[in-house]
Amino acid sequence: MTIYSYLCTPKSGTMWILLAVISSISLGFFDVFKKLSLERNNVYVVLFINVLLCTVLVSPLIVMSLMGNENCTLSAHGHLLVFIKSVIVTASWLLGFISIKYLPLSISGSINATRPILVLVGAIAIFGESPNAIQWAGIVLGFVSLLWVGFIGRKEKAEKGLGILIALGIISIVLWAASGLYDKWLLSHGFTPLAIEAWYPFYQTLIMAIVLTVIHKGKFNPDSFHWSNNIIVISVFIVIADLTYFYSLSYPESLVSIASMLRRGSSLVAFFYGAIVLKERNLRLKIIDQIILIAGMALIIIGSL
Repeated sequence: MTIYSYLCTPKSGTMWILLAVISSISLGFFDVFKKLSLERNNVYVVLFINVLLCTVLVSPLIVMSLMGNENCTLSAHGHLLVFIKSVIVTASWLLGFISIKYLPLSISGSINATRPILVLVGAIAIFGESPNAIQWAGIVLGFVSLLWVGFIGRKEKAEKGLGILIALGIISIVLWAASGLYDKWLLSHGFTPLAIEAWYPFYQTLIMAIVLTVIHKGKFNPDSFHWSNNIIVISVFIVIADLTYFYSLSYPESLVSIASMLRRGSSLVAFFYGAIVLKERNLRLKIIDQIILIAGMALIIIGSL
């Protein structure tokens, strides 16, 4: 059995947990290389090139869709729904890219990790999800970790005066959480992971082309952008993160609240890079946060076995 056929015929069990963990790790590397790609760079141009490269990476899926492959094809109404997802994600990315460019990586990574709170509320209200006792224990620890992040964030804010950037980061994760819930809805209404992954980067590229045209009004200062191979790297990692996340949610027994909380593990990658390479401050407080986070993730995984 090929990898393609295996992914297209999900089996019951805990594979969705493994896929969510892979998505989390990929998302963490995406955050790290996104920070690097934005150094001394134009946010809007980097984002446009990022989504353009994502479209190139998934172009075989687009070709398969145009050839009528049932796993990649969308109806006209389906294209409209995926376009809505692209609008939500692009708005989230625009705000998130601006925020992450200037905030300390360990803080921006932790802000991005607050999505599970909103996803959990939405998952219970919209999908009627009900985590078990052990999973709830892990979620509670996740909330404690988030409160600790807020404490660290206020300390960083007092030192750096970056309240507006923290606010942009928060709005970004609200939109991303909405996108995560929307993904679950799409996948529970007949959409396939390959169909969503094929077309939503394509529509993001169109949206960003319009954004660039409006912002720069036909004029662009080439000195504001410097090519970085990190842009290629973030495109690869976000495609992997998205596709594994979509497949995780496509399993009938998957819980978007749990998958989203597991994705919060992406902050671990950002933390280690910020601590070891960038030598950011307040590491003792941030280490406590990561310990709480790891304990919460461990309980979630154990409760899902």
